[in-house]
Amino acid sequence: MAGFTYSRWDGTQTGFDFDADDVFAQLTDELLFHGDLNQALHRLLQRGFTDRNGRRVEGLRDILQKVRERRTELLEKHDLGEPFSEVADRLKEIVDAERRSLDEARQQAESSGDQRRAGVSDEAIAERSIALDLLPPDLAGQIRSLQDYDWTSSSAQQSFEDLVEELRSQVLQSQFNQMSEAMSDMSPESLQRMREMFDHLNQMIEARSAGRDTTGAFEDFMARFGDMFPGNPATLDELLEDMARQMAAMSQLLNSMTPEQRAELQRLSDALLEDMDLKWQVERLRGNLRGAFPGAGWEGSYTFSGGDPLDLVGAASVLNSLGDLDSLESMLTTASNPGALAEVDIDKARELVGEDAARSLEQLARVARQLAEAGLMDTKGGRLELTPRALRKIGRNALSELFSKVMKDRTGGHQVERLGAGHERTFETKPYEWGDPFNLSIERTVRNALRRGGSGLPVRLAPDDFEVDQTETLTSSSTVLAIDLSLSMPMRGNFLAAKKVAMALQSLISGQYPRDFLGMVGFGELARELKANSLPEVSWDYTYGTNMQHALILARRMLAGKSGTKQVIMITDGEPTAHILANGEPFFDYPPTPETVRVTLQEVAKLTRDGIRLNTFMLDATGYLRSFVEKMTQINGGRAFYTTPESLGSYVLVDFLEHKRVQRRSA
Repeated sequence: MAGFTYSRWDGTQTGFDFDADDVFAQLTDELLFHGDLNQALHRLLQRGFTDRNGRRVEGLRDILQKVRERRTELLEKHDLGEPFSEVADRLKEIVDAERRSLDEARQQAESSGDQRRAGVSDEAIAERSIALDLLPPDLAGQIRSLQDYDWTSSSAQQSFEDLVEELRSQVLQSQFNQMSEAMSDMSPESLQRMREMFDHLNQMIEARSAGRDTTGAFEDFMARFGDMFPGNPATLDELLEDMARQMAAMSQLLNSMTPEQRAELQRLSDALLEDMDLKWQVERLRGNLRGAFPGAGWEGSYTFSGGDPLDLVGAASVLNSLGDLDSLESMLTTASNPGALAEVDIDKARELVGEDAARSLEQLARVARQLAEAGLMDTKGGRLELTPRALRKIGRNALSELFSKVMKDRTGGHQVERLGAGHERTFETKPYEWGDPFNLSIERTVRNALRRGGSGLPVRLAPDDFEVDQTETLTSSSTVLAIDLSLSMPMRGNFLAAKKVAMALQSLISGQYPRDFLGMVGFGELARELKANSLPEVSWDYTYGTNMQHALILARRMLAGKSGTKQVIMITDGEPTAHILANGEPFFDYPPTPETVRVTLQEVAKLTRDGIRLNTFMLDATGYLRSFVEKMTQINGGRAFYTTPESLGSYVLVDFLEHKRVQRRSA
């Protein structure tokens, strides 16, 4: 019997496919920076991502590069110089074999001693020799003439008939590569069935073009001729689209040939198909498909520069591959969302660009569906939108990222004291001491008694067995986060870090401190209140100006009437360069005017009178900004932090928790 070994999951094992959480985690930064889910998904498709096993899911840019490299490889490998040279050589060998047979017949007649027999033979042999000498120079003409020739050599005749059947099959296969197996059988019965298939197919196309329902006709057609189409198309349109692509590839082959080659192929096709009533049916089908699918690439052509010669079937196969590559490139180039990739034929893509690219395409196509099934995305009015669950997840992801940085870079002054004597459980216990609130932990107390006295019943408790739940002091605070949204923030690489801080704080307060108030203000030339549910879509202002004055006015209004301690956390990378005039219009100037500085500091003084602490986090702290912030701290008593985008989140998070710790101490 087979044995199995199990081990604890440690994060290093592989075997789990990517899921919505993997995708969403990698989508978050793009989403927060640009504020548009549709654009974020588009960019994710373009660049790809890494799944939970560390495997690379190639983006459309990488896959398109493979498509173009594969096309170049085919064009630089092959040559259309002499597509019929092998056929011509084989036909010459057949004619030479017939001439040798004529020579042998003449010698036998002469050596027989029968003058009458020799004369008759000479006349017949001379007639056939003249017919061979008068064969047209072109391949099609030779085949047409030899089809009416009275052969002397039965083996040469059989070789010629085999060659004609093979060529006829190649001509049909070059136009209908998907039916290669059906086209390989050139028996009279198979040819008759093929003629009937083409006739029924043409009738369906013509009925479709006339607007008539073809559902029943298609079902009957597939029941009768379905074995001729190994792709097993599910609809008439699917069948016709594939056949149009095949015949368009043949047209591209003709367009890629020289005029002489093209004329020779046309004559050869006429010579092989006209006696079977197939030529008319094939031309009828070509016209119908061209009318139904004008954009299939009928006028396309390719330039080959390699040294590997192609015969007719090989050339058609390569042209089919080139056409498939063109179609795949067009589809990938125009795909703006994952749903568009559902139309890609993954098996065909695997043949064209390999297993890795096909697997990546399959996974990219599943992205939108997985996000929707996970409840992270919804479609409204034709556009993708984040769900409330997704908004919470973005905040948790941002918070988790910031906490991981704090834990990685912990320093002495940032310890968070959590214990108090309130009523909020911390889910930690301690031995009971006189004076503790008697919030008894039944589980831990009974466990201590069992450990001391054994497992016998009844369980007897002693004072030393008691453990109580530790609690957190219930304090509340009100915070307004003011984020600089001026154009300099994205230009200097500061915007994403500031937005992550907003999402993380919103998640922290709503999850851990639900009694606290968090308001958010974004400021550029003007300031505006930001709502939590629209925060991921917030983008920077495309106007100049850093209007701290307006931001502080809004923050003070939002904190009016709030209980507990109050603070404003401001994140900025520039000094104040705008303020509100008496008429309500914004005023901007750089460098900052004395009036802008004056009215901004005036708002800082109003915050101070209202008991609101102002803590400022400066990114790209220039000398002027440092000087201005120092004036604010002198007025308000708040603190100033000089930080970078990489450490901003940790600074804000630790400062906020430190503020909570101070509250608990004062409580």
